[in-house]
Amino acid sequence: MWRDDRIVDPPVSSRPSALRALRHRNFQLFVIGQLISLIGTWMQQIGESWLMYRLTGSATLLGAIGFAGLFPVLVLGPYAGYVADKYDRRRILIITQTAAMVLAFILSALTLTHLIHEWHLFALATCLGIVNAFDMPARQAFIVQVVEREDLVNAIALNSTMFNGARIVGPAIAGLVVAAVGEGWCFFANGVSYIAVVFCLVIMRAERPATPASEASAIQNIIEGFRYVGTTAPVRALLILIGVVSFTGMPYAVLMPIFADRILHAGPSGMGILMGAAGIGALLSSVAMALRQSVKGLGRWVMLAALFFGISLIGFALSRWFIVSAIMLVPVGASMMMQMASSNTLIQSMVPDELRGRVMAVYSMMFLGIAPFGSLLAGVISNRIGAPYTLAGGGAICIIASLIFGMRLPLLRGEARRLILAQRAVPGEPAAETTPTGAEAYGH
Repeated sequence: MWRDDRIVDPPVSSRPSALRALRHRNFQLFVIGQLISLIGTWMQQIGESWLMYRLTGSATLLGAIGFAGLFPVLVLGPYAGYVADKYDRRRILIITQTAAMVLAFILSALTLTHLIHEWHLFALATCLGIVNAFDMPARQAFIVQVVEREDLVNAIALNSTMFNGARIVGPAIAGLVVAAVGEGWCFFANGVSYIAVVFCLVIMRAERPATPASEASAIQNIIEGFRYVGTTAPVRALLILIGVVSFTGMPYAVLMPIFADRILHAGPSGMGILMGAAGIGALLSSVAMALRQSVKGLGRWVMLAALFFGISLIGFALSRWFIVSAIMLVPVGASMMMQMASSNTLIQSMVPDELRGRVMAVYSMMFLGIAPFGSLLAGVISNRIGAPYTLAGGGAICIIASLIFGMRLPLLRGEARRLILAQRAVPGEPAAETTPTGAEAYGH
């Protein structure tokens, strides 16, 4: 209903459950496979960081391994987005997940046979980064094909919940496994976990086809995606804030071995607990997102999440007590997850289907592709001034960026409203009857 040129949400009694997206069989399979695989992925991430730290003891190389794993996302992201819009996304995911499985088994074999060297870690991290560059935009854009559009907000939230549930379990298991039998078995478990996701993708029934990219050349399609992002103010603002936070705040995970060992004296099991604490916070945010029924107010959530992320990161950086550090990582994980999930939901609610893969590729580039530069820089700076001051400085920049974004919110509402209405419109029905406005999405 129209009221003061705004759209009102439907009555609470008419709203479906917080798990409504799971009524779709394909989404059920997607969640099951990804949950198992992501637990293994987090185990490998913790094991790989600890192995590099054990072999070298260098903060700079910890940053460098993060750079090697994520830099391909930035370089290949534009073309990967075009591929996600041009070809069958389910087949792309089967190929990328199979390739990641092979890489995990290679890393496991090298580690368990004691043949592993630093250059192996860099080479395999780079190869996995190439795989992820194609996997991420296809996976993000694939969600809209396995649920109805009215369930998209819930599906993205449940996907985030699954990701962060694995983020709690994976690091905790990895810390115990590394302490007991070594990093190689973390990598082996990750390789086995990919079997589940590949199997679930294979047995999915034919999903609704994506709207294909235009028949223009790859370069023209890539330019079209960047042009859309560059000329669409709400999408551009969200992506810039993601990029700033990723560059200055994400290195906390790369530097975690230093905090666990040198500052908090907790070892690999302590590192698993610290990462698990961040995962608990992220899981809580994901559950809060799953309980939402619309995009109303998400713009304000994005701003507040980035603000509290910076504040919490400073608190963690300055702590010298393990229990305090673990507690501070709960809001760090919660606010990071809230910003990214809210931004993801808003962007996917505004972007046209035919551009979805390319725009989500830019999302991946800003979220993960820029992060390796921050990780590399953080490793170098932490060797000079220490990891705590490095993270505290990053937290301060996040606070400033969030305040700038907040000041721009009133200017973004009108265009956000138009974009959301355009994507939610149903032929023959007035979009205003069921769709929350972009103004509501960006908060009042």
